[in-house]
Amino acid sequence: MSLETTATSLPEPLQVTAAAAQAGADAVRGQLRVALPMRHAGTHEVELRYELRGPEDAPVVFVAGGISAHRHVSASASFPEAGWANALVAAGRALDPARLRVLAFDYVGADGRLDVPIDTADQADAIALLLDALGIARLQAFVGYSYGAMVGLQFGARHPHRLRRLVAVSGAHSPHPYASAWRALQRRAVALGQLQCADAAGLALARQFAMLSYRTPEEFGERFAAPPEIVNGRVRCAAEDYLDACGAQYVARTPVTAFLRLSESIDLHRVDPAGVRVPVTVVAVEGDRLVPLADSVNLVEGLAGRGQLRVLRSPYGHDAFLKETDRIDLILAAVLHGKDGAAA
Repeated sequence: MSLETTATSLPEPLQVTAAAAQAGADAVRGQLRVALPMRHAGTHEVELRYELRGPEDAPVVFVAGGISAHRHVSASASFPEAGWANALVAAGRALDPARLRVLAFDYVGADGRLDVPIDTADQADAIALLLDALGIARLQAFVGYSYGAMVGLQFGARHPHRLRRLVAVSGAHSPHPYASAWRALQRRAVALGQLQCADAAGLALARQFAMLSYRTPEEFGERFAAPPEIVNGRVRCAAEDYLDACGAQYVARTPVTAFLRLSESIDLHRVDPAGVRVPVTVVAVEGDRLVPLADSVNLVEGLAGRGQLRVLRSPYGHDAFLKETDRIDLILAAVLHGKDGAAA
């Protein structure tokens, strides 16, 4: 049975707990409005939309992905459509919803209705407000990928008493200038589209640029080595069908304002590693063009003994966390279940 709870103010913890008990190990969705003091924009009333899945008495793990991720992490009986991390939150995995309560939310600004600068600190504070509303005193772990890793680092710095352990995959304490330049050009593509009353075309082009930064030359060399074709008098390279599909899919689900503000949010992100006062497992990918390995090393060094580094080799670059699910799962199992001696 699908369960959806809605509140116009902070719901009583017992009300949410009762809903979760009715759902058992299945998923509960809800939404609530909160007043969120924002780092760069004053206080705004925002809507927090979440999904919580798992047994009521199980430890809670918050899962957060890139700026395209949302509250629906994996398929369930209540919500059978595939989630953005379907292969990682499943039976037998480290994030098994039969053994853990998995919590996720839609990022502040993801609906495109908040047109102000949004900081990763704002996202972390919104999660703390959500935990208050759900009656969750402390998270067993925060598992963050890409932008979610940045938000997790902010959470570990701003709300360390609410968290036992952080896993930060493909995300560091500050953005690399090269990656910020990539994103700046993506936002310019959107701006050019807006000037021509072609918002969708601009956003699609921005997404296509982004795909080149998420993946690696090695992968493109293997997948798109076919020679170009001449179509209607124009030369078309082998990767263009793939890039067009990526752009179209993204436009169909993403408001322009949401993309712009969350893209900016990555570039606003800054955390002092010394201020992150929880144990952190940092997972880096060799060949990641957006989060170079050196940045992950600097992060671990700055954690002053509270960090450990795991390095993956993958042709998928920054997107390895979405593609190398078996290897990511092994790391999560080692961290969350103590198979490397680091029990959470």
